[in-house]
Amino acid sequence: MQSFRYVVRNAAPGAALLQRVWRVLAVLSHGPEGARSVVRTRCERGADIARQLGLSEATASAIRALDEHWDGHGQPYGLKGDAIPLHARILGLAQTVEVFFTEFGVLTAYDMAVARRGTWFEPTLVDALLSICEDASFWRELGSGDAVKLQLVEPADRVMFADEGELDQIAEAFARVIDAKSPWTYRHSHGVAEMAVAIGRLLGLSAVELRALQRAALLHDLGKLSVSNLILDKPDKLTDAEFAVMRRHPEHTFAILNRLSCFRGLAEDASAHHERLDGRGYHQGRQANQLNRRARILSVADICDALRGSRPYRPGLPTERVLEIMDRQVGTALDVECVAAMRMVLTDCPTVDPIDIPAARIVPTLVEDYQQAA
Repeated sequence: MQSFRYVVRNAAPGAALLQRVWRVLAVLSHGPEGARSVVRTRCERGADIARQLGLSEATASAIRALDEHWDGHGQPYGLKGDAIPLHARILGLAQTVEVFFTEFGVLTAYDMAVARRGTWFEPTLVDALLSICEDASFWRELGSGDAVKLQLVEPADRVMFADEGELDQIAEAFARVIDAKSPWTYRHSHGVAEMAVAIGRLLGLSAVELRALQRAALLHDLGKLSVSNLILDKPDKLTDAEFAVMRRHPEHTFAILNRLSCFRGLAEDASAHHERLDGRGYHQGRQANQLNRRARILSVADICDALRGSRPYRPGLPTERVLEIMDRQVGTALDVECVAAMRMVLTDCPTVDPIDIPAARIVPTLVEDYQQAA
């Protein structure tokens, strides 16, 4: 009954009544197997991303079995007891306790764990959890959300160091996490990266600059992980309050990347993909003289990929319509050279993966045409 009420509340928010009814029926028609399929996809994808990051197979297996239950009634494979990897059994308890602790406090979290002892959770693990019930300093540290302090518990022999190639893999892996947030943004981060690199090559960026540009593009929507899917997947116009939440995602992207020394240099550019030359963008409202070439390229690549992709409120647009829309924004929102380069990518090599297009010169007359139009 709780699941049914959740579906009724959240199916096709903002849509007409008949459309919402059909969406509810579509969800319910898949039954338990539909829910199991969603969990299976999430767990398998998470395990694949862990492997891509170079983490151990034990880590990948733990992620794959994260939602299994001790009594065999979990998801997605119905593993039972010791058939569930130990790390998965620990993480399954930890993730549920953390949710209850954050929302309702430590006592409620313990009530939940005890109530599910022997069903959801292995009894010995719940007993181990009970041993730290009165450790006030632990719960205080956990509630502080201080990531630096949490890093101190990482075993010294498990610290991983990454070279440039591995940093590229990390950016790729997190792009997969970001794009998996919503079915409507599947491959968006990779699409933006491909277009951005193609534009950058046409504009003569160096190999070092292209690498930084590609990483920034892959990570530009990192802040969307903080946005509810009820907003991301809404098939209708956002309310003012919803749009205000959406407008903050570049701010979150900046805050996350700025905390990571290896990606700190990308934070300004990655978070500027909704800025405009006329200062009317967000989240900082930067002016043209505050936007470098990488930021301008990202803005063009992001809009281009978003227009070409389908969204819950419209299908993907054809190339001619994309160019028409973006031409109108040249000089006010978008950089003339970047749009000209994008046009070359879309019209001169429409069947070639943009990331494989060799460096070329922007046609001067095309840029002049844009400037005159602006």
